Amino acid sequence: RQRQMCIRDRDGKINLNTATAEELQTISGIGAKRAEDIIAYRESHGGFQSVDDLKNVSGIGDKTLDKIRESIYVA
Repeated sequence: RQRQMCIRDRDGKINLNTATAEELQTISGIGAKRAEDIIAYRESHGGFQSVDDLKNVSGIGDKTLDKIRESIYVA
């Protein structure tokens, strides 16, 4: 599998549908386990339709989403 280059866009946001575990871990509050959970959800659900879908990932609720919303996007 080819490794993609940095996933952050020009505004510094990370695309939930293409980010690696390492890239997800650069988001404040997202550690290795949470990054793995995000990727597992993405792979089993065919990607995120919106940033709000992140609340369906175990361990991510409204508070966490509100804290990281400005760091992420879905494309």
